[in-house]
Amino acid sequence: MDKLHTFYYILDLLGTFAFAISGATAAKQNKLDLFGIWVIAFTVSCGGGIIRDICIGAIPPAGLTNWYYLATAIVATVLAIRLYPTVERLNRPVILFDAVGLSLFAVTGAQKALSFGHNGEAAVLLGVITAVGGGVLRDVFLGRVPIILQKEIYASAALLGALIVVLGNYLKWLSGDLMAIIALTLCFTLRILALRYHWNLPTFSTDKP
Repeated sequence: MDKLHTFYYILDLLGTFAFAISGATAAKQNKLDLFGIWVIAFTVSCGGGIIRDICIGAIPPAGLTNWYYLATAIVATVLAIRLYPTVERLNRPVILFDAVGLSLFAVTGAQKALSFGHNGEAAVLLGVITAVGGGVLRDVFLGRVPIILQKEIYASAALLGALIVVLGNYLKWLSGDLMAIIALTLCFTLRILALRYHWNLPTFSTDKP
């Protein structure tokens, strides 16, 4: 598990599962073939974690060497394909599963960076990278402008989750596991509320008055 507590390891696999469903659903909506669907699902679910592991020196990355991640992505992809009519009936399924994966990976990314001895700043940044990295690669592959480059509150939600993990590690007011639950809950809630009430970051027009 590469220094990652069992609880966080389980969260990491859950994030992999959620992001794989998100990626597979997006790929199917874009009418990719079976191989394309699997590639997108694996990229979304493991891309951010691979980038993080390279940055923190966890070489080779867990996403490429630990078969649990590959198996989780495959199972999620198969379920997304076989149960696609059910998944599609969910309200904006890609966004829903993406928000779940975002929250889980923001927490596990920050925690893994801390467990490898990196400081709080690096942990926060790597938590965000873990959470948004796969989604960026997905959007690039599908020819879309990545969400984090738009006005939506996306990376900001991941930043909140990672920051709470780091603060909990330094302040030690509560147990690490409880802080992780609080962090991923607040991250997910912020993302969903931002979508529900159309909260966005400010944009700046180039038009002159």
